[in-house]
Amino acid sequence: MEPVDRTNAPIRFGVFEVDARTGELRKSGTRLRIQDQPFQLLLALLEHPGELVTREELQQRIWPAESFGDFDHAVNVAVAKLRAALGDSPDAPRYVETLHRRGYRFVYPLTASEEQQPVAAQSAASDLAALPQAQLPPDANSPAPAAKSLQASWSRPALAIACSLAVLATAFSAYRFSQRSNSSSSPAKIVQISEWHKPIHDARLSPDGHMIAFDSPVNGISQVFVMLTSGGVPRQLTDDHVDKVVSTFSADGSELYYSPNISLDELWSVPTLGGPVRHLLSAYYAIPSPDGAYLYYATSDDAGIFRADKTGLHSQTIFQPTDDRFWNVPALVFPDGKRLVALRGWTDGNFAELSTIDLTNRTQTNLGVTVDADLFSGNPDLGWLEPGKSVMFSHTLNGLTNLWSFDLSSHSLTQMTTGIGPDYSPMRDPAGNGIYYVNGRTSAFLSSYDVDSKESLDIAEEDSTQPEISLDAKRVMYATIPAQHQMELWVSDLMGAHRVKLASAVALTTGTWARDNFHLSYISFETGSTSKAYTVAADGSDLHQLPPVDGRPTSIVWDRDQKSLYITAIKKETTPRAVWKTTLDGSPPELIAVGCGDVTDQDSSGSYLLAVRPYGARSGLYQVSLADKTCNPILPGVNTLGGIFSPDGKSILYAVPSAEGSQVLRQAWLNGNLIGKPKIVMTLPFTFPINHGGNAYDFSRDLSKIVYVRPTGHSDVYALRQK
Repeated sequence: MEPVDRTNAPIRFGVFEVDARTGELRKSGTRLRIQDQPFQLLLALLEHPGELVTREELQQRIWPAESFGDFDHAVNVAVAKLRAALGDSPDAPRYVETLHRRGYRFVYPLTASEEQQPVAAQSAASDLAALPQAQLPPDANSPAPAAKSLQASWSRPALAIACSLAVLATAFSAYRFSQRSNSSSSPAKIVQISEWHKPIHDARLSPDGHMIAFDSPVNGISQVFVMLTSGGVPRQLTDDHVDKVVSTFSADGSELYYSPNISLDELWSVPTLGGPVRHLLSAYYAIPSPDGAYLYYATSDDAGIFRADKTGLHSQTIFQPTDDRFWNVPALVFPDGKRLVALRGWTDGNFAELSTIDLTNRTQTNLGVTVDADLFSGNPDLGWLEPGKSVMFSHTLNGLTNLWSFDLSSHSLTQMTTGIGPDYSPMRDPAGNGIYYVNGRTSAFLSSYDVDSKESLDIAEEDSTQPEISLDAKRVMYATIPAQHQMELWVSDLMGAHRVKLASAVALTTGTWARDNFHLSYISFETGSTSKAYTVAADGSDLHQLPPVDGRPTSIVWDRDQKSLYITAIKKETTPRAVWKTTLDGSPPELIAVGCGDVTDQDSSGSYLLAVRPYGARSGLYQVSLADKTCNPILPGVNTLGGIFSPDGKSILYAVPSAEGSQVLRQAWLNGNLIGKPKIVMTLPFTFPINHGGNAYDFSRDLSKIVYVRPTGHSDVYALRQK
């Protein structure tokens, strides 16, 4: 292909337009925000479409003064920002392809006719075909292939297990969204409903089909929104300092149910048109019966499913699993109200299975198919395709996240959408005119804040979470989520430089730093195996797998002697977490205490551990006495994901969200005893989420540095309808 002369008219590809003279990137005529280096990178690639542009060429052109290490980081960041602007994916690139260790290539075809074609003149069919990241199958009028099986993929919401949504995109095979039959096909069209371009989670359709509710971050805190299915500007219903997760609408559509992202099991209600909120139920997720008389719900402390009346009173257990390794969440109620569609999961299996529960005889039938869900919130992501007969859900197969349907009678699977996705939150139009769904990428930058200079710096621009700062405040480890069901463990300094990749797995949990500020711990999970705990040096050397304990590790803390570690593990969903002591020499683990939650730190004397229970009726900070192996709550009900001891060992530090901005509190403490009440020692001029697939923040012990997650991304609501 001939090089493109960027000094001429703007270059167009799909719905994008690049104007080198003004330095602008536009999408469907709307100017996108993009920094100079990613824009210069795009220009360099567009000058040679379809050809390799080496990293050396990019360095000479854009970063001539950078050293190799700094350039290596700079180009990776620029490519990530460019892909974010285009909504592209490194795993299934539509625009920018990576050629490993060589460079990059712009792979979207450019033609003279397309370069000269005004964006406004594109037909509706062209707009559909050119949706960002869309990848239509060879025959767009033939039905998508049926799947024979789906891989195991989901675990119960936990601090460690998190997944990311991939890149904003989808393409659709022809599919007949008919209440009578899904065996035939007819042409379909995509209609973009929203112009939100921000993260959208937990989208739910009102019973009359006129409104969609969802949660989305505002200044770092997820709030509840509603929007009309006809489009328009979403309306924000909540405005406080706690992250929220939407459950569903009430049966009559007059209220919305939501829960805090991390807190006691609490379900709240807010009027759909806005108004005062009220506490409804002690649960983290609930759905109403079709007649609105009951609420079916799940709690963090029990593997069963419960029912209350519509006021949240008169609760009773309606199902208790015979195998207490499994947890269960109600997802859909059959139209006759006699059965539920539920998700069930196994702690050591990292998956969620589709099942039905008969409410008359209280028995469960496993349907033999695994599905995805929103792992950041833990909510089921299912919808009826044909009520009582077939369900639809999001699932990732071979790295692509699309919508699938499952026939409850024939147990047959049908892939509804194709392309790189991700497509999620399918919602059936009750009028039978198709489905609504969400398509887009949710991500999170990792930022470092210097308390003295009051300046923030992005240190990781991949989807990142679980930061842990070293004791000397010079390094940070964190997890990234490059693709669905894939996580990586990284270490860098607090400027984001000198990055080292230490591990990759289906899921990862960052642990803590040893006192030498060079060794660290982490927990890894691979499909088909239990979690494993490791220690490793910050340069990737000296890797050790720790002896297994009884249960799945969920957190890990170094002992002061740096020869042993304390591991929290959970064996069954209905049993409390246990703390074990294990050594690097491979000695058998020693049981320390039960029921304390996840250990987070050890005091300076080596006599006590600090632990946190973030969910359930017994949430709060706990103290473990190593001398007598006892566990006691010291700050019950605290809304936090962890705590640490101060350097002098005389207080406990922990962070909480607040209306003024995220706060760090200090609780005076000495030899196992609290002194006085907690005091605010720092109020930051911004807020950040407490939870984002695990801890979303950390602060240094001297309170000089804060590393926090900054949610970003862009999603929108679409409708897929028959023409």
